[in-house]
Amino acid sequence: MIRIAAILDGLKYSENVQQYALMIAQHQQAHVTGVLPEDFTYNSFGMYQVLKSGADPATISRLEAADEASRKAAAVTFEAACQKAGVAYSIHRHRNVSLPEALETSIYADLLVVDRKETFTHEPAKTPTRFIRDLLTDVQCPVLLTPSGKSPLMADWSDVVLLYDGEPSSVYAIKMYSYLLTLQFPVTVTVLSVNAEGNHLQNKQLIRDFIHSRFPAAAYHVVDGDPETEIIRYLKNRPKGTLVVLGAYRRGAVSRWFRESMADVLMSEVDLPLFIAHNK
Repeated sequence: MIRIAAILDGLKYSENVQQYALMIAQHQQAHVTGVLPEDFTYNSFGMYQVLKSGADPATISRLEAADEASRKAAAVTFEAACQKAGVAYSIHRHRNVSLPEALETSIYADLLVVDRKETFTHEPAKTPTRFIRDLLTDVQCPVLLTPSGKSPLMADWSDVVLLYDGEPSSVYAIKMYSYLLTLQFPVTVTVLSVNAEGNHLQNKQLIRDFIHSRFPAAAYHVVDGDPETEIIRYLKNRPKGTLVVLGAYRRGAVSRWFRESMADVLMSEVDLPLFIAHNK
């Protein structure tokens, strides 16, 4: 049985994460774990609010109690949704720091589902957030980053774009998608490859054989040009709900200081669900 971990902030609950996790679980007969870290370093209120109250212990206790009630309510919401969907589930509410909790969970999960804007902090942050970048760097299983906006319907998820650049990480991501998310309904699969040295597939025969064994009806869209520019242009014209599959964060930390990962660019520029996997 596939095990899905839905990473949820009990103070800023993501309906999209819940809906994507349950949608996949229903069609894959998977087990879903709701991971709601009760991070003792994170509250819904900021230092300014505490100082404004004169650091009054009664006020601080009231704010902390409100946060605890929100986290309990989030767990109840997730449990009720799982029961309504008829999926096997469990709930983890550990008083741990959120990032180590999510990374440890990824060791024992087949797929993590998390909001692309997740922060687990009181302060707002631009996309990609520090939490998501750190998570993707060290995660031990594939990750599905949910988009913003309305929660998905199964009928909306009918297009899949597989990004291929000739590198092992892109092939690995396609493998993981084929193992985990080949859902039991028709989808249109397109292999998108952008080559700065000409509009041809790298390792053409190998990748065509590989794709045909998994997606025999797949179409190919191969163009030359700058990969980031051409991929963003192509994806912005895709229907909302199109799933994008890519390898990411294969480079070392020093390399990422000078050049963003493609996943970083897509999170900023394209509001589509992203399935990200990278081999170590």
